[in-house]
Amino acid sequence: MKQRPEPLPAYDAAIAIDALAYVLASLKGAAEVRAFLEDLCTPAELEALGDRWRVVPELLQGVPYREIHERTKVSVTTVGRVARTLERGAGGYRNAARRLRLPTDSQ
Repeated sequence: MKQRPEPLPAYDAAIAIDALAYVLASLKGAAEVRAFLEDLCTPAELEALGDRWRVVPELLQGVPYREIHERTKVSVTTVGRVARTLERGAGGYRNAARRLRLPTDSQ
């Protein structure tokens, strides 16, 4: 990903992320969200986002990293990053999984 010469101040970055979250929340249905994401992201960024989401249900069911890699072809490094985010992130993956009623190892 292209880097800025100087990072965006944290306050400005937070405003931009909040604005993006607001826009996503305002869209009606999966088709509108998909169209927005296709305009917003490069094909590689979309693939990376899809890969991350694809491993969430597997991790929530307690599937080992290597097995997830074999099933999905998503790199073990990405699987590990998603797992760390599930454990220490903002809770977005878990909220989305609950909203979709995805099975977890605790159910």
